[in-house]
Amino acid sequence: MDLHVVWFALLGVLLAGYAILDGFDLGVGILHPLARSDAERRTFVNAIGPLWDGNEVWLVTFGGALFAMFPEAYATVFSGFYTAFMLLLFALILRAVSLEFRSKLASARWRFAWDAAFFVGSLSAPLLFGAAVGNAILGLPLNARGVYLGGFVDLLGPYPLLVGLLSASLFAMHGAIFLYLKTEGAVQERLGRWMWHTWGLFLVLYLLTTMWTLAAVPTALRNFERFPWAAGVVVLSVLAIANVPRALFFRRYGEAFLSTSLTIATLVFVFGMAIFPNLVVARGDPSASLTIYNAASSPKTLGIGLIIAAVGMPFVLAYTAVIYWTFRGKVVLSEHSY
Repeated sequence: MDLHVVWFALLGVLLAGYAILDGFDLGVGILHPLARSDAERRTFVNAIGPLWDGNEVWLVTFGGALFAMFPEAYATVFSGFYTAFMLLLFALILRAVSLEFRSKLASARWRFAWDAAFFVGSLSAPLLFGAAVGNAILGLPLNARGVYLGGFVDLLGPYPLLVGLLSASLFAMHGAIFLYLKTEGAVQERLGRWMWHTWGLFLVLYLLTTMWTLAAVPTALRNFERFPWAAGVVVLSVLAIANVPRALFFRRYGEAFLSTSLTIATLVFVFGMAIFPNLVVARGDPSASLTIYNAASSPKTLGIGLIIAAVGMPFVLAYTAVIYWTFRGKVVLSEHSY
């Protein structure tokens, strides 16, 4: 068993888990300004209130696993993307503070300010995540030591920004379907329209991103030629995207939510296949790329880490399952709600 490949796959699982679970959180924040009253805005916030902080555990675990198992890649990414990651951290903190502070005062201006902060943080995070994915696919200018040679502005090219918009539209669609499952009445009827609008926007951006990727990064198909079975996951991704409008048309909203979740998981897989075995692709000089082999910790560390993951992951999964089961059903506002 190649522990390097195993850990690459585990990082993909953690990233997909975070994107699926926190994706609808971010989507709810993106859609938050569309609520027409304070009661509706509180309903949106309370739909994710018991869940959002647990969902972010997956991101923390991903960062910890990358640091422990592939320290050189961690150092390159977190130093090269330092400004971007500080902005991302600020966006995530802003969301958390907004959720906790918006109802501390019964002031319309106070709540409007925190609602605006909630929206800005929720939109900024997927844009930055998507831009990071776009840069990872295109590659980064690295020197022989794996040090990033560019600046923050260099990370904001047209292609990374397009991937960022794709991520934001995907999370907005994911969040709209989640909100539909958690609400009722007039706001649920409007969410029925928002689900269609967000799916249409996502489809347009998905087609544009796919065409741009195939034209600008032909090496992204290399691993699909080496591993023909991986094309089956691409087919599954397309079928999941196509099933969203079908499920919405037949009012199978739980199935639609599962389809958006599967879409996110398969897109993370496609991203992994596009860069494997690299963790950080060096633009212009493939020999300078950081791979799962030259950026990894020792085999003993990888082995011990796998044991820790085998022991710890069931607790994370169990906690997630208990929380979601406990807070299942429609949102009901009370005096203790957000």
